[in-house]
Amino acid sequence: MWTLLALAGMAAAAPLHFVPHTVATGLKGGYQVVVADINHDGKPDLIALASGMTDLVWYENPTWTRHVIAGGFTGMINCAAFDLDGDGVPEIVLASGFRGPGVPPEEGNPGILTLLEHQGDPTGPWKATLLARLPASHRLRWTIIDKKPVLVDVPLTAAEARPPNFFGHVPITLFDPATWSSKILSLDEEGVVHGVFVTDWDRGESDILIAGFDGIHRYHREANGTWSRHAIAAGNPAGWPHGGSSDVAAGHLGNRRFLCAIEPWHGEQVAVYTGSRHWRRQVIDSTLVDGHTILTGDFDASGNDTIVAGFRGGARSVYLYRAADSHGEHWTREVLDDGGMGAAACAIADLNGDSRPDIACIGSATANLKWYENAEPSSK
Repeated sequence: MWTLLALAGMAAAAPLHFVPHTVATGLKGGYQVVVADINHDGKPDLIALASGMTDLVWYENPTWTRHVIAGGFTGMINCAAFDLDGDGVPEIVLASGFRGPGVPPEEGNPGILTLLEHQGDPTGPWKATLLARLPASHRLRWTIIDKKPVLVDVPLTAAEARPPNFFGHVPITLFDPATWSSKILSLDEEGVVHGVFVTDWDRGESDILIAGFDGIHRYHREANGTWSRHAIAAGNPAGWPHGGSSDVAAGHLGNRRFLCAIEPWHGEQVAVYTGSRHWRRQVIDSTLVDGHTILTGDFDASGNDTIVAGFRGGARSVYLYRAADSHGEHWTREVLDDGGMGAAACAIADLNGDSRPDIACIGSATANLKWYENAEPSSK
């Protein structure tokens, strides 16, 4: 359970202050929000992906005018944006056709990957090109390999997996956008794989953190081009299929790295991992209902990251967790949104150009998109 600072015998830090703004409502099955400068005006815009809708849309900063990128999709589940041709407007890869865990491809879970490219005017319709089909595609992320962008595709399960255990090896696949050829990075993950987080682990090429039934693993590309898999934690200690991890992110307290996770799959726990070679697990909250997004950000320029965790069920809220010490032994909880955001995903970016990171979240049951303006003055 979360710990009040007073119980630890320490003075509480002043709460962070965010001002909520509604960008959109009526986003049936709101699932993912992606920050990208879509119209090349220097302002970060918001891509809103809603699984219950057929249009992929973006909202133009600062008026939040709605524009349709492309339509006619079913089961949209994830997208990733990157400027591949250097014109200042990102290309977008969309994963659609998703119907849920354990649905075989022949029954409608094909994992359709589509490349979306603007046609001169990003506010108009974009060109859609079929790239590939990878059953149960669920998470798309960009990483950099040899100074070039590479797309990471991670299905939720193996194509043959069936509930409740979802046995099967999940193919982590890399796509080279120069030719859109693909290769398997790993088949080591088993069961449900839900969380993917790309991070600069050691000031070199980005590593990939994977969270799922097998726990949390780090994939690192070695100097010879091969990939190594490093076990970090087993996650929730309950037996299969109720153990493991669901979503993962990395943060820092000063120069100390920590990891945070929602556990188990769509779980109720926020877990913090501290250490380096031997990671110590600490559950700082166990009250979430259908936890689904976790990330970190330094909102007060203190050098210490705050954890942002959202959940889709129950109170449908977003919580903030702040460490009370440099080792992450004690944490406090603050409420970012109390019942008005069933957060399926959140993102962090400076949305209003004041040099302070803000938060954007999209809700599933609440079917909305909000951004939370960081009104916290810098501590520097």
